[in-house]
Amino acid sequence: MNVNEDHNWKFAQCFGDKGESDDITEADIITAVEFDHTGDFLVTGDRGTMTNEKETYLVGPAAIKKGCEYKFHTEFQSHEAEFDYLKSLEIEEKINKIKWCRRQNSAHFLLSTNDKTIKLWKVFEKSLKVVSESVLNDGPQPLSSALRIPKLAHQDTIIAAAPRKVYANAHAYHINSISTNSDSETYISADDLRINLWNLNISDQSFNIVDIKPANMEELTEVITAAEFHPYHCNMFMYSSSKGTIKLSDMRESALCDQHAKNFEETEDPASRSFFSEIISSVSDISFSHDGRYILSRDYLTLKIWDINMDNKPVQTINIHDQLRSKLCDLYENDCIFDKFECTFSGDDSHVMTGSYNNTFHLYDREGKSDITLQADKSAFKAKRLGSSKNKMAMTRGSGKGGVVGSDPTDFNKKILHSSWHPQENTIAVAATNNLFIFT
Repeated sequence: MNVNEDHNWKFAQCFGDKGESDDITEADIITAVEFDHTGDFLVTGDRGTMTNEKETYLVGPAAIKKGCEYKFHTEFQSHEAEFDYLKSLEIEEKINKIKWCRRQNSAHFLLSTNDKTIKLWKVFEKSLKVVSESVLNDGPQPLSSALRIPKLAHQDTIIAAAPRKVYANAHAYHINSISTNSDSETYISADDLRINLWNLNISDQSFNIVDIKPANMEELTEVITAAEFHPYHCNMFMYSSSKGTIKLSDMRESALCDQHAKNFEETEDPASRSFFSEIISSVSDISFSHDGRYILSRDYLTLKIWDINMDNKPVQTINIHDQLRSKLCDLYENDCIFDKFECTFSGDDSHVMTGSYNNTFHLYDREGKSDITLQADKSAFKAKRLGSSKNKMAMTRGSGKGGVVGSDPTDFNKKILHSSWHPQENTIAVAATNNLFIFT
């Protein structure tokens, strides 16, 4: 499964608008991408501004034997826009996160959340039946006396989606993370100041396990940015903060876990401190390795890999946007400095992936020897459609200076924020604005 030195990554598929139109609406922008635990299914969510344009897409396998080839499976509306009259606040239907639940039967179960409400969805095959009549006529009696029995006959099979649970009114602030537990019974949801523990079967009650809200809000110094359960220790979870720290908590220690946590934090060099230090050190995403030994974290300029047994410094730091250090003032002015890039391990934990600008994303090996930069660009499938022997997309090997491909200037409007790696194969899915690109 290792990525070889020849960088044989190639564009495989694209879902979404393949046209030339630049009229991309907010409703079209993909905001979540997630493979299921088998890798056979892939789900994306977007951010519609009208209820009938707000869908979750579920993509299923077409031909697994030839590598992973996907075809459209179903779509359904997940959330609707709401208005909080008490706070005079409009709640977007935008899907912040989607997580798969472990599959127990032929149906799929997914958790999706917008800023305030989490929903559990069941996606299943439904048989459509029609009534037909059977006639029982054993003898020579007239047809009028024949016994007619209604009979249900199968007509078609459709994919249906039904909300099984709605977990509402538990968060006062915007939900940024949901994470399912390895026990297949519970999950956590995190907002800016609190983390709640839920039982999947109980929608009207949750337990507050982290609360960093100060008595006086003027004393607030940090917010929670992401949270995730350990892959197989059901009592352990981690969460990150805008101060650049990661905390590993054990629910057996205390009912409130924020005071009883292992703190992963790198000591800052006072000489390099600036106005932007805290902003660029804010952790935008965290991810456990599949074996549970390592933690991957992403801040604005770097990727860090931590050993859970060593909390004073990361075992590896990868510079993503080194060339942007001199442009932080401009990035602050155009709000790009607040972009939240996701990060993930490969299925065998040998590589890590994260996004960048110019619709590029990076694959790094754990030894720091290679940086493969790929570009999710519409020219890839144009080249494929024209019968080109090579898909013309940018691939470079370098020292981690992402964001610039060739001599092109950085386009900050094109960015890969959301991505997912197949759990068993070298197949990755990335969201580029309104398109879902799959590379193998």
